[in-house]
Amino acid sequence: MLVKWMRCTVVDRRGFERGQRKWAGLLGEPGFRAQGGGWSRSRPGVAHLFGFWESRAFYDSFMARSHDRLAAAQNGTHKDAQVRLFEYRFDVKVGFEPRFGDADLLRVAHCKVRRERVEHYTLMQEKVWNPAMAGSPGMLRGVFAQARSEDEFLVLSMWDSAAEHGKYRTERIERLALRAQLGADVAAVGGDVIDVEPAWTV
Repeated sequence: MLVKWMRCTVVDRRGFERGQRKWAGLLGEPGFRAQGGGWSRSRPGVAHLFGFWESRAFYDSFMARSHDRLAAAQNGTHKDAQVRLFEYRFDVKVGFEPRFGDADLLRVAHCKVRRERVEHYTLMQEKVWNPAMAGSPGMLRGVFAQARSEDEFLVLSMWDSAAEHGKYRTERIERLALRAQLGADVAAVGGDVIDVEPAWTV
């Protein structure tokens, strides 16, 4: 499964949201699974969207044929668009499905990992981070994915409320980071917490 992460700064909110409805056209596309997203909690005007495709081949075919027509509705409504593609590696909690309907909050972590530490980082994600997140009340599901460059990773988790995510953060993060030797593995880490916008779900 291919995971597409789009981030942009919205300059015309009403126009952007109107254009967002046009992405319902994705539903007829071969290989399309789901798309959803929302607004950043910490950066005003920043929107995040996550798209899921059966494979890179289906996605490339869509980009060549229909993408520009659907995207035209949002021309001029945003700037600084960044798009990154990742290949699914494993679930963060069993039974990942790209569904947004029951999620209130998304958490995205984007890590640039030192090349010689990629194997260790992946193992720690599986053995330390995943069980901790999976055991957190309110964490619905998540996905761990890797870029083609092989040293760049995305962890996307879906939560049923901001309150539950807040509990997980304050109680656990520092302790888990030490146990996983995160400082030794990761060269750079970024991310965001996103309020899901139900109208954007396709």
